This record gives sequence, C-alpha cells and structure tokens, in this order.
Amino acid sequence: MITPAYVRTMTAYNTEMNRRLYEPAARLSDAQRKEERGAFWGSLHKTLAHILWGDRQWMSRLADWEKPEGALKQSALWIEDFAELKRLRYAADERIERWAEGVTQPWLDEPLSWFSGAAQREITLPRSLLVAHFFNHQTHHRGQAHALITALGERTADTDLFLVVPQIIGA
Repeated sequence: MITPAYVRTMTAYNTEMNRRLYEPAARLSDAQRKEERGAFWGSLHKTLAHILWGDRQWMSRLADWEKPEGALKQSALWIEDFAELKRLRYAADERIERWAEGVTQPWLDEPLSWFSGAAQREITLPRSLLVAHFFNHQTHHRGQAHALITALGERTADTDLFLVVPQIIGA
C-alpha cells in the first residue's frame, strides 16, 4: 500500500505544514486563536491541540510513545498555552522525523492490534493503512486550521503537496 519513501515524504510535508500553520497562528491574538468559530473542534487552538493529541495517540501505537493525556473528547483541551502547544508540536515533528527514518517495508506490511477507544473494540489492521490514516488525519484537520487562519485575515504559504514537497526535498 505505502512505502518507507512515502512515509518520509509525508513526514517532511507534515513538519513543513505545521510550521506554515503555526507561524501565522502565532501572529494572531490568544483570543482570536481560542474564539469558537464553528470548526469541528471549535477554535483554531482546539483544532491544533487535537491534531497534536491525535499524532501522539497514533505514535503511541506505532512507535511506543507515551499516550497523550485524556480521552478523544478532551483532546482539544489538553494544552491551554499556545507557546507550549507550539513547542510540543515542533518537538513531536522532530520525533516523527526520526521515527520515519527507521520505517521499513516489512514493518509496514505487518498488522497492528490495539484497543480503540473511539470504536470501543479491539482492532487489527495493516500498519501501512494505519500510517496512511495517520497522515490523512493530520491533513484533514490542518485544512480546517488553514481555513480558520485565513478567515482571521492571516496568510500561509502554499499548502499543496506537489508545491511544498519539491521545496523541502530540493527537487
């Protein structure tokens, strides 16, 4: 389904896109970031917090990271301070990059079993599908964050994969 090269490409994209969202988000006031604006998780801050929570939850399964605090329903509330959220985001991206360097095709081809709190049952699926979901989840919610940022009058750099990846891999 996916390859280690795909994992490394998407990891580089993930890191760069987080930078491209957090920089304009930092230019907003705390009140603007935390204003309820009708997004799935409510505010920009909550959306960014949920993305990081989800990344850490998935990495607890994929790479034995410590699980994030709280349950899915509280995932948008676990970090209130934006500076701390940004610091933890950038630190997580560095760890994800190190993890991606070690991903191999045999590892991707193996199944992973875990208890899903969201589904309330044991699930076993190929790691390749779960890694694809990991990146898809990030992209989905970053699109919401991007819409909130632009609605608040800030601009981001390009977000399209085909425009971003050549810039970050030097193609």
